Amino acid sequence: MSEVSFKSSSSQELESYLLLAKSAKGAACVQLIKEVLAAPNIYVFSEVLRMPNVSALSQQPETAQFFSLLELFSYGTYKDYKEHASNLPELTEPQLKKLKLLSIVSLAGEKHVLNYADLLQYFDISNVRELEDLIIDAIYKGLIKAKLDQKKNQVEIEYTMGRDLRPGQLDQMLQILSAWSSTSSDILRSIDEKIIEIREASQATAQAQEEYENKVERITSDIKNSSRNFKANEASDNRMAIDQFKSAEYSEEISRNRLSKRRFFTGRR
Repeated sequence: MSEVSFKSSSSQELESYLLLAKSAKGAACVQLIKEVLAAPNIYVFSEVLRMPNVSALSQQPETAQFFSLLELFSYGTYKDYKEHASNLPELTEPQLKKLKLLSIVSLAGEKHVLNYADLLQYFDISNVRELEDLIIDAIYKGLIKAKLDQKKNQVEIEYTMGRDLRPGQLDQMLQILSAWSSTSSDILRSIDEKIIEIREASQATAQAQEEYENKVERITSDIKNSSRNFKANEASDNRMAIDQFKSAEYSEEISRNRLSKRRFFTGRR
């Protein structure tokens, strides 16, 4: 049976019992509770508990134990039943199996991995085959989504159905959610502050990088300009030196020519 079809049949069956609960009173209402607890497709009972005729059972000593039993199936476990069995009606086999299935849901909600050894002891089951049949039935009915690991002798839980809330549990959940919301707000505020810090640091880094690049560019430009000036001055100095050298040679040549002329004229005399 698929999870969708199971939920559909469960809802339809529960609706029929809710209609009967509107008129059933006293012993008839007690019988209705017995049938609801044995019904193979009903695993939530809060709507039945809220029915006026059902709630009235808690006010009568002879019927109060059946109302308590209905409460136990709503949010209790097999362990709870064993602890209060003396004050509760004896369970039939279908009721006992259903309570064990509901207990698997509760246990699976607490741990993601359930060991066979713990479950065998918890449910007073003597062999693994019987335990695995119970777990497979819970999976088939859509109460849990899990995998059996026979090598490790454990059940790996992926999903569980939601059970009815205990009295006061809703307020606890709201407090937890409120605390979570407050913590989340603080975390988000801290993240926003970090983002602002990172953005400002990034902008400062970008500005520093830009200033550094500008400085490097100025220094590079100054070096190039200095190099050009140095080369220009060096060339000018070289030209001057050459000119001076040429001028000295020219003067020397003139002096030699003059000296030669004097000697020439002196010899002729």
